[in-house]
Amino acid sequence: MGKSKTTRKFAVTKKIISPKDTRVQSNLIKAQQHQAQVVEQRTKPRHVEQANSALFFQYNTQLGPPYHVLVDTNFINFSIRKKLDMIRSMMDCLLAKCTPCITDCVMGELEKLGGKYKIALRLAKDPRFERIPCQCKGCYADDCLVKMVQQWKCFIVATCDKELRGRVRKIPGVPCMYISGYKYTVERMPEAFGAPP
Repeated sequence: MGKSKTTRKFAVTKKIISPKDTRVQSNLIKAQQHQAQVVEQRTKPRHVEQANSALFFQYNTQLGPPYHVLVDTNFINFSIRKKLDMIRSMMDCLLAKCTPCITDCVMGELEKLGGKYKIALRLAKDPRFERIPCQCKGCYADDCLVKMVQQWKCFIVATCDKELRGRVRKIPGVPCMYISGYKYTVERMPEAFGAPP
């Protein structure tokens, strides 16, 4: 059988969706909503966060001995693992009196970890550690510590968690303590003469 010859169709228009079609109408509504949001953002007054009175540029004037150190869960665990006495090591690092502080969220996190971290929990319940109540819903300690530090800039945050240290670095005037080798180190704190370089 031979190939059937088909003639070209002349003057045939392409099929177009009519402008009244619902699919096009939804696009129109989305564009109108976006335009309304842009106009609202331009007219709405912007919220500018007030500068903290404790800061002199990046330098925090509220920090001074005796230092209050907010302690994270993993910092306690690593201190035990490296056989470091927390209060003495902090005093060696900062060359001043230190008060380790523990929030309710950190305490809750330690209790949730169970029997494996019983020593850490016993250390956290030491009377030399100051207990700070927090009004957090839930028990995620990292968010609690960041919120606490943003509210009151009189704390040093002690953690070995790199993600939390990154979040703390973004807050101006808040030093971060961590373990390097078998010593405590503080970053962004020029007065800490005992910290290794």
